[in-house]
Parts: sequence; C-alpha cells; structure tokens
Amino acid sequence: MPISRFPDVARDLVTTVPDGLPPGSSPPAGAAVALRTGGVDVSAAAGLRTVDTSTTAAAPLTTDTQHDLASVTKIVATTTALLGLVSAGVVGLDDPVARFLPGFDEGAKSNVTLRHLWLHRGGLWEWQPVYLAVAEGGTANDFVDRLPLRYRPDSGRHYSDLGFMLLGRIVAHVTGSSLEQAVATLVTEPLGLTSTRFSHPTDDDVAMSSFDDRIEIAMIDGDDPYPLPYQSADFPRWRTEAVVGDVNDGNAFHAFDAVAGHAGLFSNVHDLIRFGEALARADEHEDLWWPDVVAEFFEPGPDEGQGIGFRRYRIVVDGESMEMLGHTGFVGCAVGFVPGRGIAVAMATNRLVTVGTPVPNDDLWARVRGAAGVALSERAGV
Repeated sequence: MPISRFPDVARDLVTTVPDGLPPGSSPPAGAAVALRTGGVDVSAAAGLRTVDTSTTAAAPLTTDTQHDLASVTKIVATTTALLGLVSAGVVGLDDPVARFLPGFDEGAKSNVTLRHLWLHRGGLWEWQPVYLAVAEGGTANDFVDRLPLRYRPDSGRHYSDLGFMLLGRIVAHVTGSSLEQAVATLVTEPLGLTSTRFSHPTDDDVAMSSFDDRIEIAMIDGDDPYPLPYQSADFPRWRTEAVVGDVNDGNAFHAFDAVAGHAGLFSNVHDLIRFGEALARADEHEDLWWPDVVAEFFEPGPDEGQGIGFRRYRIVVDGESMEMLGHTGFVGCAVGFVPGRGIAVAMATNRLVTVGTPVPNDDLWARVRGAAGVALSERAGV
C-alpha cells in the first residue's frame, strides 16, 4: 500500500536537514511518527533516544519511547481538561480569571478572561524565569499573579506560557484536586492514555530531552527573546547533566514540581495518536465534551494560526487543503487532528539532542504533516 511510505519520514527526520536552515543545523538524534485515520494506523521510529554522555549511553528510540511533551501539555492536559469543565458548566469561556484566582485582579488584569488566555491575548509576559523570581521570596503562583501585564489585554496575540500556568491552576481550583489528578480524571483515564502522565515515566524507555540547562541559561544571559532583570549566576541549581525522565522546561521543573498547565506531561506516539483521533472524532465523546462547546473551541480565533487553546495548521490531502488543530512542544513533539475527518498525526523527537543547531520544531512538524498528506493522497488515489 502507498500508505506504507509514511514511516520513511521518521528516518528522514534524523538523517536530513531541510533546505534553507542556517549552516551548522543538525537533525534530532531520534524520531517517532504516527498516522491514523479510517482503516489506517501506522507508526515508525528511527535513531536514538539517548546518546553517549558522561551519564547516559546510546540507546535506540522506539514507538514506545516516552517523550517530554513540553508545550503539547497545553492541549493534551490543560485545554482538554477545561473543554470538559466548560461542557459541564463549571467554568465559562468568558469568565474573568480573577473569579477563580483572586490574586490576579490588579488593574487591567480584572478584564482578562479565560478566552484571552487560550487565545494568548491576555497581555501577559510571554515568559519569565519564575524560579529566579521565587528565589527572591514568595511562591511561583504569587509571582505570576503579581507580575504586571506587558501589553494591553486583547490588543494582540503574544504567545505566553504564563497564561497556561494560570489555566492549569484554574483546573485544579475548580476540581478541588491537584492538576495531575484532574487531568487523569478528565482526560487520560477516559481516553485510555495509559502512557501519559506528568513527569517521571515509570520505565527506562525515555528519550533524553537535552544535554543540560544550557538553553535556559542562554535565554537569561542573552535577554533573548525577552528582556529580563536576572543573570544565570543568580540561580544555584542548574542541571549540568543529561536530562532524561525529568521535565525539560525550567519553570515546570524548578518552580512547579514538574506539574504545570504549560508543560510537564510525558507520553509516546501511541498515546498522542490516540488523543488526536479522539479529538478528530469529538462527536463520538458526548459523555466528555458537549458538541456546541467543542464547536466553539475548534473555531478560528482573531489571529491567524491560533484558536481557543489549539494552534491551527494546514494539511493537503488529495488536493484538498484541510485545517488541522494541534500543538507543538519545544523539546520536539507535536500532535494534530482534523476535526470531523478522523485524521490524526503525531511526532515525537528529541530535537535538542544534536551535535549542532537544532532544527526548528515547526520545520520538523511541517515535514511530518506533508508526509502524512502525501501518504493519504496516494491512498485516496488507489
């Protein structure tokens, strides 16, 4: 079957670099991919989950390998949990954040709603090293609540991890449990995502996510991409060895005990594709999500490429351009689905584990979506 060509993209991701990238760019050490739709269920892996370092030995990456999902956590955990809570009438899309988090109410913050956070239009800072601020006193949550807005609310899209930190806390607040338990109850258990959990996977088949905390250090000392009043020397607990099995994101690891609304989940491509298929066939899950609520979440937002929680991409199948919803994660994972069409695509790489400059996640994800579109097109033409 022509669909059998799709697994080749896993090998291509770890052996080639897309044209047009800067000199010195190099591919991930390993990659896994998956594609599922009616009558089609394929997955493949290539390369290494870990490489030789002072604390790790080279080991192959498989489709069962667990990966740090990074910002894919935003949709698999936080947005999908709230999709269920909105469906149940517990929270509303246009409820003010301060209704649930009273500390987030100073000045213009009182006008910021959950919808603003999902659309990344709440005016929040894009990122801050919360763990450095906490070292000066107070808690991580207090710091996020008190931090002044950077932009006027609803004045534009500014992608923000801080907004999803708030959304994760709202999930915990309205359920009266930890975020970890709420996500298990609302998402992973009902969808049968048996390999998806916050941090510390239960076996050794885990992908190395980075060599150490060097990228986080560079962001702080270089004021890139955001100006910061800190230096890396202000923090004494940098990781200097390979990161395997602990969440890579500095805020999730150092400030939130590995459980946060913006990062922290681990999973594999089997669970990611199962999640994608469930959202692609959301009308078959009325016990979890009310159809009218799902329809609103899946609508485009005011900014290109962004909806309520979900990023929006394109996939072309048999000449038809379709809109795919999903999200990528900094470490190298992504999941996407086409609502109502039953199409789901997943990718899991350790793109930061490479000898040169990592290939951007968007480039990796575009190649996987393109390969999925070609494979499905060839199948349609058979």
